[in-house]
Amino acid sequence: MTYQEQALVLSNQYGLGQTDISIKPIGSGHINTTLLLSSPNKHLVVQKLNTQVFPDSDALVSNARKIEKHLTKKAAKNAYDLDVIKHVATQDDSHLIRLNGETWRALEFIGGSYSEDVVKSTEKAKIAAGAFGQFAKALNDFEADSLKTVIPDFHNLSMRINALDKAVAADKVARVALCEDDIAFCQQQRHLLDEIDAIVPDLPIRACHNDTKINNMLFCKKSDQAKAVIDLDTCMPGYWMFDFGDMVRTFCSPEAEDSTDLDKVKVRENIFASIVEGYVEPLKKVLSDKEKQSFWLGAKVMTFMIGVRFLTDYLDGDNYFTIHREHHNLDRARNQFALYQDLLKKEQTLKAILFK
Repeated sequence: MTYQEQALVLSNQYGLGQTDISIKPIGSGHINTTLLLSSPNKHLVVQKLNTQVFPDSDALVSNARKIEKHLTKKAAKNAYDLDVIKHVATQDDSHLIRLNGETWRALEFIGGSYSEDVVKSTEKAKIAAGAFGQFAKALNDFEADSLKTVIPDFHNLSMRINALDKAVAADKVARVALCEDDIAFCQQQRHLLDEIDAIVPDLPIRACHNDTKINNMLFCKKSDQAKAVIDLDTCMPGYWMFDFGDMVRTFCSPEAEDSTDLDKVKVRENIFASIVEGYVEPLKKVLSDKEKQSFWLGAKVMTFMIGVRFLTDYLDGDNYFTIHREHHNLDRARNQFALYQDLLKKEQTLKAILFK
């Protein structure tokens, strides 16, 4: 079935009619297929969910809708200033559609907005981090345990390293010989597991976004201020150190995460400072001392771990992350390892900013 044929079926399900219907890809996500479905009078964001990554689509939607309702109540009390992304029900009041073996859902389209893949300024970094900080603060009184775990062990570094070990042993697409130095580097970072084990017992479980990339929040076209935090698919119980760490990972480099110009893959210290100002400051009253201590570890772990995941997927035959060129996942892995190494190089300076 072509996209246009799918568009007509989806349009009928969501009551958009059958006249002048268009559909086009939007966003830059690796996992789900995200499209803008349009009629003359209405726009919807429709997504074909990757059911290999998210086998329990019902749990994914249930989690997101619980958070939608909580944030909507907060907004009604002027305790949340951002737009809330919401699911749209079909004509028969369902939030999921099964179409030719594929699973689809629709979200309200937030107009007058734009996203960015690379942080261009300290101001944008502070605004985006502030949006994620406001999101975290608004969920401080949300019952984290009410969320289902849609991806088990999502931020479990031990499991990710074990998966890498298995992919190396299997070498099913004969790529180990192409990245032996990268594999050896990963093995040398196992000390991070001990650091995690030492602090996690003292951290409160939070309702976390778990994917705080710059392109998972929208800016307002008119004001350039924060408009919405989006992509709630990975919202699960977790630790704020990983949300902070993913911002460091995705905000601080001036290069895209698949750039092969590794000499330019560096931690911009001024951007790091903007993340601290935007995210950490608003949480001061609810942030435990141990949580703040954990943020530096979160920055290291998230940057290294996504590199491990890219490398594992490369060795496994590129089954998880969407690729657009040969060796794309290896390029991504090396990019993240370069950023991780620069974090270590600048540790003293960056920790002084975080713990000032």
